[in-house]
Amino acid sequence: MRICLLVEGSYPYVVGGVSSWVQMLMAGMPEHEFFLYSIGAEEKDRGCFKYKFPPNVVGIQEEFLDEILGLKSHGMEENVLTPEECRVLYDLVVGQKPIDIKELASIFRGGRRFNGMLGIFMTSDFFDVIQRVYEEKYSYLPFTEFFWTLRSMLLPLFYLLQQELPEADVYHSVATGYCGVIGALASEVYHKPFLITEHGIYSREREAEIIKSDWAKGDFKSVWIQYFYNLAKLSYTSAHRVYTLFEHNAEVEMDLGCDPAKIGVVPNGIRLERFKDIPEVEDHDGPFRIGAVVRVVPIKDVVTLLRAFFLVKQEMTDAELYVMGNVEESPEYYDLCMQTVEMLQMEDVHFTGSVQVTEYLPRMDLMVLSSISEGQPLAVLEGQAAHRPFVTTDVGCCRELIYGASDDKLGTAGAVVAPMDFEDMSREILRLARNYPLRREMARIGYERVCRMYTYDIFIESYKQIYKEAGEAGARWQG
Repeated sequence: MRICLLVEGSYPYVVGGVSSWVQMLMAGMPEHEFFLYSIGAEEKDRGCFKYKFPPNVVGIQEEFLDEILGLKSHGMEENVLTPEECRVLYDLVVGQKPIDIKELASIFRGGRRFNGMLGIFMTSDFFDVIQRVYEEKYSYLPFTEFFWTLRSMLLPLFYLLQQELPEADVYHSVATGYCGVIGALASEVYHKPFLITEHGIYSREREAEIIKSDWAKGDFKSVWIQYFYNLAKLSYTSAHRVYTLFEHNAEVEMDLGCDPAKIGVVPNGIRLERFKDIPEVEDHDGPFRIGAVVRVVPIKDVVTLLRAFFLVKQEMTDAELYVMGNVEESPEYYDLCMQTVEMLQMEDVHFTGSVQVTEYLPRMDLMVLSSISEGQPLAVLEGQAAHRPFVTTDVGCCRELIYGASDDKLGTAGAVVAPMDFEDMSREILRLARNYPLRREMARIGYERVCRMYTYDIFIESYKQIYKEAGEAGARWQG
C-alpha cells in the first residue's frame, strides 16, 4: 500500500513532536510505502531535511508558500467562473456553509482554465465575489485593504490547489489546514480514502497566533481566524476518519463541527526500551535538579519556567535547572531567556542545547513542562518512562498524562498548573521537591501509565489496523 502523508510546517524541516511522530509512523511500517507531501514556508528549506528518511519513503513533493511571491499576474479576464462556482468561493470566504471538496475541485482541476496560477485573481468574477462578501459582511472595513487581505489569504490555498497531486492508496494529513484541504482534494481526484490525525487543533492554534500577531491588524484578525476555521470545516467534512491523540481534542473537534462518528483517539507511543536502564528517582543530599526537555521557542514559555525557578531558588538555594533543547530555532527568544536569567541574577541555570535525553534524565529529580500550547508531548511521555514525576501546564493532553484519562484509575503522576502561572508552578515544584515519597509514588504511577497506554507497539499496531481498514474501504470504492 502507498500512503501519502501530508504535512505542513514540520517534517522534515523542523525537529519537534509532529515530526517525530511522522518519523516513528513510517519507520514502524516497513510493509507500506510512504510518499511525503510537505508544505513549508520558505524555498530556502528545499532539500534541507532534519531527518534521515526510512527506506520505505519513496518520494517527497515539496511545496513552499514563498514561491507565490515570484509569480506574475496577467491581464483581467471576464466571465471565467460560472454562477455556481462564484457561490462556492463566496461560501469558502464567508464560512457559514460546509464546502464540498468536489465543488472546489471543479474550479481548480478542470484543465488550464486560468491564465497562470494567479489567473483566478484577475477575473472579474473573483472581484465580484469579494465585493459581495464585503458589502454583506465587512462594509465597516476599508474596501481596498479588505480586497488585498482576502487576496493574500486565498493565494496560498489557490496556488496549492493547482499543483500536481501525488497518487496513493490512502491520503493521510497531520492537520486540517492547507495540507488537510490538499489531502481532501487528492482523495476526491483519485477516489481514495482520506484520513486526518490532528495533533494540536490546527484552527485553534492559528487563532492564537493571529491574535498575538502584528501582521494582521484590528478587525482583519477576525477575517483571518474565520478563514482557518473554514479550512478545518472543509477538512473534517471531506475526511473519512479523523484521529486525535487524546479525549479533550476529540471533544473540541466535535465542537468545531466534525462528525463524532468519524473521530477516534490514538495516543502517541514511545519506545520503552530506550529508558529501561534509567533508575527510579532517589533521595539524595546533593543539589535538587529540575529538568525541562523543550525547544527554546516562545510556545514553550521558558520565561515562565525561569520565573518559577527564581522563586524556587529563594527557598531551595541549591536547586539547579537544566533546559534541554535546541536554542537556535528562535535566537530572539533565546536572547530574551538569557536576559531574564541575567535580570533575575540567577545562578545554576543551564541551557544544554539538544542532548540525548536518556543521558540527562537519570540526573533529574523532577521534570517541568511550561508550554502554552501542546498536543500530546513526547517529552512528558519520555520523562514518565524514565520514572520522573512532572509539573506541567494545563495544555493539550498534559492533564490526561498527569491525572489519567476517563477510564484510567491509576492516580496522579505529578501536578498541573495554569499556563504562565509561574507562582503556582514554583509552589508545586517545591511541594514535590520536599516530599520524596510523594515524588517517587508519582513517578511510579507515570511509568505505569506509559507502559499500559502509550507505548510504541500500541501506537504502531493501531495505525496498522487503521491503514488496513482504509485500504479495504478504498478497494470497495474502486468496486
